[in-house]
Amino acid sequence: MQTVRLTMAQALVRAMASQRAEIDGVVVPFFAGVWAIFGHGNVAGMGEALHGARDILPTLRAHNEQAMVHAAVAYAKASRRQRAMACTSSIGPGALNMVTAAAVAHVNRLPVLLLPGDVFASRRPDPVLQQIEDFGDGTMTANDAFRPVSRYFDRLTRPEQLIAAFPRAMAVLTDPADCGPVTLALCQDVQAEAYDFPASLFEERIHRQRRPRPDELELEAAVALLRQARRPFVVAGGGVLYSRAETQLAAFCARRGIPVGETQAGKSSMPASAPMTMGSIGVTGTPAANTLAEAADLVLAVGTRLQDFTTGSWALFQDEGVRLIGLNSQPFDAAKHHAQPLVADARAGLASLEAVLGDWHAPADWTRRAEAGRRAWLDLAQGYMGPPHGNALPSDAQVIGVVQRGAQPGDVVVCAAGGLPGELHKHWQPGAPGGYHMEYGFSCMGYEIAGGLGVKLADPSREVIVMVGDGSYLMLNSEIATSIMLDRKLVIVLLDNRGYGCINRLQLATGGASFNNLLADTLHETLPEIDFALHARSLGALSEKVGNVGELADALQRARAADRTYVVVIDTDPMIVTEEGGAWWDVAVPEVSLRPGVQAAREEYIAKRERQRAG
Repeated sequence: MQTVRLTMAQALVRAMASQRAEIDGVVVPFFAGVWAIFGHGNVAGMGEALHGARDILPTLRAHNEQAMVHAAVAYAKASRRQRAMACTSSIGPGALNMVTAAAVAHVNRLPVLLLPGDVFASRRPDPVLQQIEDFGDGTMTANDAFRPVSRYFDRLTRPEQLIAAFPRAMAVLTDPADCGPVTLALCQDVQAEAYDFPASLFEERIHRQRRPRPDELELEAAVALLRQARRPFVVAGGGVLYSRAETQLAAFCARRGIPVGETQAGKSSMPASAPMTMGSIGVTGTPAANTLAEAADLVLAVGTRLQDFTTGSWALFQDEGVRLIGLNSQPFDAAKHHAQPLVADARAGLASLEAVLGDWHAPADWTRRAEAGRRAWLDLAQGYMGPPHGNALPSDAQVIGVVQRGAQPGDVVVCAAGGLPGELHKHWQPGAPGGYHMEYGFSCMGYEIAGGLGVKLADPSREVIVMVGDGSYLMLNSEIATSIMLDRKLVIVLLDNRGYGCINRLQLATGGASFNNLLADTLHETLPEIDFALHARSLGALSEKVGNVGELADALQRARAADRTYVVVIDTDPMIVTEEGGAWWDVAVPEVSLRPGVQAAREEYIAKRERQRAG
């Protein structure tokens, strides 16, 4: 057997560089690069190995470990899960900083390879700097925190363990059902140890998208349910985009006359202009989608994990005999809530349904009802996105309206947690698949700017517009500087409502008082006067603050013409929200309280909880 003598870190890097992905007939590197923040736990081993491979496997330097994983996760999402990035850190704070973003990848089923440094396997200098010591378990390290947020976890305590661990890692990263984050914890002394690795570990491997077909009996059962349906409805999730099945879904629903509601992850899977596109579904849904979902007797859930924001905490589907079909590559998701599972790739599953349904079509009155509901919602939405009256501060929807009117079809809007995702989910009209990039599976504040950078790295040809609130911006803004370093321009629209406006509204809706969310309602002696535009300039961006939506429209034109990241700041009203549409969300209200508002909210909560499906 031919062997190559390398350190474990060198072997890992060489094996990563040999991975390829075939996308639409074109072979490209599977790993687009490695994000690295070096410390004593990875600078000598991984650092030297990455330096030696820098011409074939780029190393990117970030400013925050959580942010660099967000960027890698966004890259994978924008690449439809067919390409990925890796991230390496030192053993302690750097490693733990990556855990939150690892959870983002885990919840959203997105591939990222995490390579945190670890303690000495030999334990000679035990305890080493930054080591977490468990008094009852000598094998425990900080990296054990990755176990619940990794699809596959391994700790390499011998260099030859890489021979088995790396193929297992790749199997998870490229599997449509088990896809998610992989953590290989790299003991720092083992990174530097040499071994005679088999040359076969470094042979080029081309990964192609696997498309499992449905089982014949499951297909037969799903077709029977569809044929019986009088009011069918489709929920389109992120799996539609990951499968590259958006064309097939649009054609299927147009031919069959079935309306579609899109989840946060699935938005942009249907053409915004398609007659069967009802827009967003669920807690942040449109009246068009949610009214139909309430009445549906058959729900075809395509590529969605059916989280509570999609199902209105399982109180949205109100037809007594409603049945679900779960078209999903992951059996865990396909069988949720007693659904008839149709375990398959989304594109392959839709093709199989199309092939056997013949000339079946949803009843004409149901299709007409959907078309009318869509038109009514679009007319109503225009009122929310128009300019404010007088000198009033604009709402989120009004800012979105300005950004939308100035957008081009290829633009990508990026956002994450807070109130903006709800307004964007209802109002944004993507011009092309992938034009709506939302992290709402884990709803992680701080994702927006780093995520926008990952999207821009995945496709530099598209204008990336990051919409972010002041709360998220203050949590994680450092990758503005990285975008300047890498010459990956972002247009950032920063909406300043002086606090956590979304949670403040939720606090009031559940009977509470404004408390500790808006800056004015916090324990303070002096309220900060934050100059966000000046702060962005200090990180290397161009920036300005505008006084109204008219000035915002002009500023966005300047931002589009700029040669580097451009931040536009505008003050907004924290209380105004689009009231039409939206399903109930189960947020438990205290059973006992001295506040009359909470008591009233509890009564309403109990009444609405009765609408939840039991199974």
